[in-house]
Amino acid sequence: MISTRNKKILKSSRKTWSIKEELLTKSREAMLCAVQIFNNPIIVFKSESFIVLSNIAWTYLLHAYYRDNEIDYRYHKKLNMHRKKYDKTKKGAFKFWELEKCLLNPYCPIDEISTTNLQFLIGLRHEIEHQRTTRIDDHISARLQACCLNYNDYIKTLFGDKYGIDKYLSFSLQFSSITNDHVKQLNKFKELPQNIDSYINDFDNSVSDDVFNNPQYSYRVLFVQKIANRKGQEDKVIEFIDHNSPEAVGLNKEYVLIKDSEKPKYLPKQVVDKMQAKGFKRFNMDQHTKLWKRLCARKEGKGFGVYVANNWFWYENWLQEVEHYCKQNESVLK
Repeated sequence: MISTRNKKILKSSRKTWSIKEELLTKSREAMLCAVQIFNNPIIVFKSESFIVLSNIAWTYLLHAYYRDNEIDYRYHKKLNMHRKKYDKTKKGAFKFWELEKCLLNPYCPIDEISTTNLQFLIGLRHEIEHQRTTRIDDHISARLQACCLNYNDYIKTLFGDKYGIDKYLSFSLQFSSITNDHVKQLNKFKELPQNIDSYINDFDNSVSDDVFNNPQYSYRVLFVQKIANRKGQEDKVIEFIDHNSPEAVGLNKEYVLIKDSEKPKYLPKQVVDKMQAKGFKRFNMDQHTKLWKRLCARKEGKGFGVYVANNWFWYENWLQEVEHYCKQNESVLK
């Protein structure tokens, strides 16, 4: 016979398992919906929808993890060592942690770089929540791809391979190839709303180069057309090769040679750092932003910089312009 106490424990365990499974089911469906919407060619509101749904997916995933590990993820105030007062909605429901709060918890299982990726998307969601955005998909798709891969890795690591969503997804087919003309056409629509542009640049400048180049933060892929394939060999539209393989090393060298053949380019933070190194210690990012806005330095035809790989880079002539400004205001900036 099962004792009354054991019956209560068993009932509580079944309830916990049921809620955890419900959270994981909703989490996986939210992420799958996010990917399906982004890959749907007739939907325009892609990135915005992805960010909202992926935010929900990660939130439920962490709720399931905390519940599984008996970590209370409800907002509350401690009255004493044994009593808590829970925050509730007007209708009396518990207030559960949002994703930001889940990530800040010391028991959060998510690594630092994956967390940084999510913090970027959370901040971007705040910027676009009630606004219309244009051409944002091309600017942040690498971060969205990293978000997907990180999610799939963690749900399998924390709860088992059976919860992975990679088996439900495939590469989307394209109706056209990507040519140089297409790339140039896309670049004509490169302007983002000022608040979005500033947010992306400021966030990227706040992270280290190691984080910025890590695929868990932003998953970038270099596509090269495959000219030939042996008969009888599996013919894949997209084939991934190890980044340490001879083929990948060769491609990266070619890419670096292409970049090195261009004139030097500097990110905004690098411009500020160079001015500070010259002794203008009080010159900061805010002053730099105000300066280029006042001079309309990013206007087409000015020749002070270029938009590359979703980032604005400044040329040497802009550094000279900034240094001239700093010398004129030496008494204030030194």
